[in-house]
Amino acid sequence: MNLPNKLTLFRVILIPFFVFFLLAPYFPGCGNYIAVAIFIAASLTDFLDGKIARKYNLVTNFGKFMDPLADKLLVCSALICLIALDRIPAWVVIIIIAREFIISGFRLVASDNGVVIAASYWGKFKTASQMIMVIVLVLNLPGQVFSVIGTVLIYLSLALTVISLIDYIAKNKDVLKDQK
Repeated sequence: MNLPNKLTLFRVILIPFFVFFLLAPYFPGCGNYIAVAIFIAASLTDFLDGKIARKYNLVTNFGKFMDPLADKLLVCSALICLIALDRIPAWVVIIIIAREFIISGFRLVASDNGVVIAASYWGKFKTASQMIMVIVLVLNLPGQVFSVIGTVLIYLSLALTVISLIDYIAKNKDVLKDQK
């Protein structure tokens, strides 16, 4: 178990703590701040594990599988909690999660054909925008300015989600041609 894989597992372990501090009523006034600190720490492990794995040639099959799964678990958990807190519309979260299922299925088909599909820049922009959006929505700062910023980030994340899906499928459509 190398360091990048340990960071990925640490990110998964942080998810229940993030959800607890975000949703539990035991921490009035500070639960959001604890949750956002956990989310930021988890998000930073996403950046670090990949950087370390590439720099020191520590890329493993476990990491290739678990890293994107950990990212999806973290972001989807946050989005589902934000629905419960009435900070994001459910239909937006459904589209975002549907995209993740579609891409995961697409990667599975590609993998069965011996094709490895790398993440695109659109996908990286999508992930970054979603993480920033989650941070802003979790903080739930008062004021019209923060409300507008949150709304803009929701629709920016939604747009990047759809664009990255279209880009992903367009660039890799040949993977589906061999399927019957």
